[in-house]
Amino acid sequence: MKILVTGGAGFIGSHVTDMFVDEGHDVVVVDDLSAGRREQVNPRAKFYQVDIRSPELSQVFESERPEVVDHHAARANVRESMEKPILYADVNILGSLNLLECSRRFGVRKFIYISTGGAEYGEPDYLPVDEEHPIRPLCPYGTSKHTVEHYLPIYQRQYGLDYTTLRYANVYGPRQDPFGEAGVVAIFAERMLHGRQAIINGSGEQERDFVYVEDYARANVLALAKGSGAAYNLASGKGTSVNVIFRLLSRLTNYRLEEVHGPPKPGEVFKIYLSIEKARRELGWEPRIGLEEGLQRTVDYFAGR
Repeated sequence: MKILVTGGAGFIGSHVTDMFVDEGHDVVVVDDLSAGRREQVNPRAKFYQVDIRSPELSQVFESERPEVVDHHAARANVRESMEKPILYADVNILGSLNLLECSRRFGVRKFIYISTGGAEYGEPDYLPVDEEHPIRPLCPYGTSKHTVEHYLPIYQRQYGLDYTTLRYANVYGPRQDPFGEAGVVAIFAERMLHGRQAIINGSGEQERDFVYVEDYARANVLALAKGSGAAYNLASGKGTSVNVIFRLLSRLTNYRLEEVHGPPKPGEVFKIYLSIEKARRELGWEPRIGLEEGLQRTVDYFAGR
């Protein structure tokens, strides 16, 4: 089938594109290259450099007529969203609505929406967090991603646009940007491999739910045929502290500098990990790559091995 992947030049979207192509699908990538890189786009995919907010997007839909839209494009930095909430509403909400309108107008059958499990629930009432947990985001990023989830059932009921929402936890792996503010695994790995000081924000006891990027790509393939009208947490189901990540990467990179802590960052949840029982039951998905194996693969990538 023909699938349009937004953000397909980015870290996660490029891996999703690769897997769709490997599965034999005809893939079209839309990316404005504000965060993605052209060289990460699979050579067997067709590429358009277009902002998802742009009126030009409808021309892509008119020309390509995709059956499925897989929507990864977003501003996704918790800390930046605290400083630029209007930008996050503009890109993540209005950009998504532009996509939904194009999908409605040009007969898209299925819309796979990438949301956040790490930022939309807020500080959890219980662990692991399931899909029924109250939504109480602590930052504009989490709010902007969840807001779009309220539009999807409307487009399904009114226009017949089927959808599946995938709520990601903390993804890591090859191609993650090691020079941004988000993505602790890539940031630590790059600094450690080059013998530069890696800084742990806050106590380091904050816990996250880490999943290797290849496992997320596989979930998108499953969502092509499953998960109609539902939202799913995609995670490992267990929390790992930033201190543990630091120490595992230190061992894998032969890092010799001491552990240094900086101030905590505003807008971040302290401890969260997600239940994946619903995804296991209805999508047939669970992660296959364990944390140590995934970290080793990531280190090997950044080391050029």
